[in-house]
Amino acid sequence: MGKQQTLEDIQQAIRVKYAKVSHSSKGIFSYPTGEKGANFLGYDLSEFTNLPKKLLESFCGVGNPFSLGPIKKGDSVLDIGCGAGFDLFVASTKVGENGKVYGIDLTPEMVMKAKENLQQTPCRAKIQVGSSEAIPFDSETFDVVTSNGVLNLSPLKEKSFKEIYRVLKPGGQLQFADIILKEELPEEVTGNLDAWSN
Repeated sequence: MGKQQTLEDIQQAIRVKYAKVSHSSKGIFSYPTGEKGANFLGYDLSEFTNLPKKLLESFCGVGNPFSLGPIKKGDSVLDIGCGAGFDLFVASTKVGENGKVYGIDLTPEMVMKAKENLQQTPCRAKIQVGSSEAIPFDSETFDVVTSNGVLNLSPLKEKSFKEIYRVLKPGGQLQFADIILKEELPEEVTGNLDAWSN
């Protein structure tokens, strides 16, 4: 029988795995990643001029949150689990010069990679370490919150969704893509740190 893992244990396992992903997502996941994954998920890479290849090296999204609704010029957007910055870049092309884009990620190496990657682009997103369970922003700050393959990693999903609701402006929208389960996981899986970080 597996032991019940703490939030800290799970977050540390996630940090370790995604520190590796910050170098490259190749061969780490059982689904397409990188440029191939972005194309597979319906991102139109041809619409982005001068897209640095490094921006896609660590991309491991599971969907396309931008396909779920419009993001308007001037919007303020938060990307939870921003990874190496690809979705931040996409958001910045939608909000324009008067919009604002912010990203948080649990893994310091990913935050560093996103900052380095975005220096090569016109995107001026503000990026910091943070988690979905304790979003480091004031209430009613964002028009849109995006997330791509991240919320499934939190054992405190209700708390994460309450935090998202808190930081959204009235009438704001959550656009997220994620993997889901149709049934309860057995204890040997929920007690397995590798399962939480995959």
